[in-house]
Amino acid sequence: MMSAVSCSWFYSSLLLLMNCFFIISSTVDIDKNGYIMFCPCMGRFGNQADQFLGSLAFAYELNRTLVLPGWVEYPPEYASHSVAIPFDRYFNVESLRSYHRVITAEQFMKELAATVWPEDKRTVFCFSSRMGPKKNDCNAKDGNPFGPFWDAYGVDFTRSEFYEGLDYESDLHKWQKRYPASEYPVLAFTGAPGRFPVSRQNAKLHKYLIWSNYIQRLAQEFIRKHVASDGPFVGIHLRNGPDWKGACTHITSDMNLFASSQCLGVHLEHGKPTKDLCFPSKKTVLHQTKQILKKLKARTLFVASDHDYMIEDFEKYFKNMKPKVSVVRRFPTEPHVDLAILGSADHYIGNCVSSFSAFAKRERDVNSLPSSFWAFPRPATKKSKDEL
Repeated sequence: MMSAVSCSWFYSSLLLLMNCFFIISSTVDIDKNGYIMFCPCMGRFGNQADQFLGSLAFAYELNRTLVLPGWVEYPPEYASHSVAIPFDRYFNVESLRSYHRVITAEQFMKELAATVWPEDKRTVFCFSSRMGPKKNDCNAKDGNPFGPFWDAYGVDFTRSEFYEGLDYESDLHKWQKRYPASEYPVLAFTGAPGRFPVSRQNAKLHKYLIWSNYIQRLAQEFIRKHVASDGPFVGIHLRNGPDWKGACTHITSDMNLFASSQCLGVHLEHGKPTKDLCFPSKKTVLHQTKQILKKLKARTLFVASDHDYMIEDFEKYFKNMKPKVSVVRRFPTEPHVDLAILGSADHYIGNCVSSFSAFAKRERDVNSLPSSFWAFPRPATKKSKDEL
């Protein structure tokens, strides 16, 4: 018989062996080509999504695995700081893998970081020195959302590296030569290594950005319950909050603003920016929506907005239309579900200047679905009869 001490030693050793087995069996393969991490710290979801596509292309060109960051959000209940929402809450990770190697930030930090990226060798990359408590430093965790984002993954940095002079899209060979994976296994950036607005060639990567089962389920449930099954439906995005109205005062006729190149062209080859393009009047919205509804003989209008859904305005304006049009919105509002619904509409009208609108437009483009923009193309100067 085994003594109590021997028995205790035996079971302790067995438990240790089992733990080692589970650790080894759950570990993913290390990418010898290295990894790219970044904080999506610019703006809200629309901006972050633009830069994500550029970052995905950057990782592909450098042949490094992209660590999928959490989406930075600012929930009212967290008034003092932002939060990082896991990437896969909103999007399917496997669909991205059909284009390039990716891993979620949670899995990377849990299973690989200790080996690939030891705590005493964590360098952060920025274009040049950023303002903050340290001189000649990226100050990567100074301010919100920077600090809360990296804290969400338990990351602290030991040094800063400035890549001033290198471009994300045109200096790929220089990146590889200056920062080989053998010396820099992880390129961790203070901000996304992708352009805003997204470049035309990278916008095509949107086809790999597929909604998660969670988002798709909520969108389809809404469509099934609230969209008429006996006719087409139109989806529109109204960007009309007071902050947006203020931003639109800065629009000029000789340069793009935010995402406006999606309809005007990079060099304004398709038209000039106007205030109505950025902040369309109610008259423009009502008239343009009615035209599309009548053309499609649509039975349902779905409205997504950041402020005024104009439900009563639409119902009053459409009261004599045949077939009768039902005007709906989603309660409670959830921007990502709204986008998924907009992506499923038979026709979509968005704001040319808004990056949120641009997300839905890209999704529809890769699926060959029709879209249009408020006040674009610019109406002829000759007055047209308003259909009532």
